[in-house]
Amino acid sequence: MQDLEDMKKKVNDFLQGLISRGHLNLEFNILACNGQVQPTIGDFAGREIPVAGADLCVDFSGPDVSTLIARNGELLLALEHVAAKILRFEHEDHDRISFDAENFKLRRHQELRQSAESAIERVRQTGQPFSFSPMNSRERRLLHLALAPSGLPTASSGEGSRRFVVLYPEGDVPPPAPSNNDRARAIRERFRRR
Repeated sequence: MQDLEDMKKKVNDFLQGLISRGHLNLEFNILACNGQVQPTIGDFAGREIPVAGADLCVDFSGPDVSTLIARNGELLLALEHVAAKILRFEHEDHDRISFDAENFKLRRHQELRQSAESAIERVRQTGQPFSFSPMNSRERRLLHLALAPSGLPTASSGEGSRRFVVLYPEGDVPPPAPSNNDRARAIRERFRRR
C-alpha cells in the first residue's frame, strides 16, 4: 500500500500540470479522508459524509468548476480515473480516490439513494421489476448498496455505457450474469459484424 503522503504528492503533481497546461482557473484541496469527507458548501456544509473506501479526497473550486461537472461530471470522473491509474490502483481499488466539485458527486449519491427508496416502494406495490437509467460502474455499485437493505434482488444488465441496474420483486430471481467467456464471445461477435 502506498504511503498517503506519496499519493498526495503524485496527485498534486498531476493536477498542477493539468491545470497549468490546460489554462484552467481551478484550485484544489487534497485531503486524507479515511472514508469521510467534510463538504464546505450548501446543505452539506460541516457534515461528514461517507465516501466508501476512499483514502484520498480531492475537492475542486474556482471559476472553471462548471467545466468539470458539465455533461454529468464526465471530466471530473475522467480525471479521477486518470489519477487512479497514476497511483497504479487496480480496477477494484479505484474507489480509494474520490474527486468532487461543488458537492456534485455528493448530490448525485443523495439522488441515487432517493431513487433507490422510491424504486423499492414501487416494486413492492406493483410486484414488477424496475429498471434504472444507464450509469457508470461506480454509481451502479452505490445503487446496489443502497438497495441491499431492502432484501429485494438486484442485477446489472446491458453492456458498456448502457449498463443499468434492475430491482426485482421478492421471489423473482434475476437472470444469471453471463460468464466472462460469454461476454468475450459477445464482444468478438459484435466487432465481426462491423
